[in-house]
Amino acid sequence: MSSTESVPTEPIQLTDAADFDDLVADHAVVLVDFYADWCGPCQMMEPTIESIAAETDAAVVKVDVDVHQALASQYGVQGIPTLLVFANGELAERMVGAQTEQALTQTVAGYTA
Repeated sequence: MSSTESVPTEPIQLTDAADFDDLVADHAVVLVDFYADWCGPCQMMEPTIESIAAETDAAVVKVDVDVHQALASQYGVQGIPTLLVFANGELAERMVGAQTEQALTQTVAGYTA
């Protein structure tokens, strides 16, 4: 597991689906944001997602469902935004729909504490 010093302070845009498992494995806690550019609630969540990346010990990975349809399907994403929390490489939480910054911060904090 990586130390918290290596946790990026900005969201990581997934460019290659083959990197997904490594990203999840490389960090103790990872928040994955399945989104689409055309999704209004996803756009509303953007400042919150950036804040979580900057202010928590969780790595944040953004997955565009239009680009990575197979990955979205693999994780059962049927509505966006879908937010998954991975702790120690295992799926720990699933949230569908826009979330408040407080709710997301509390969820992530439960795994980074």
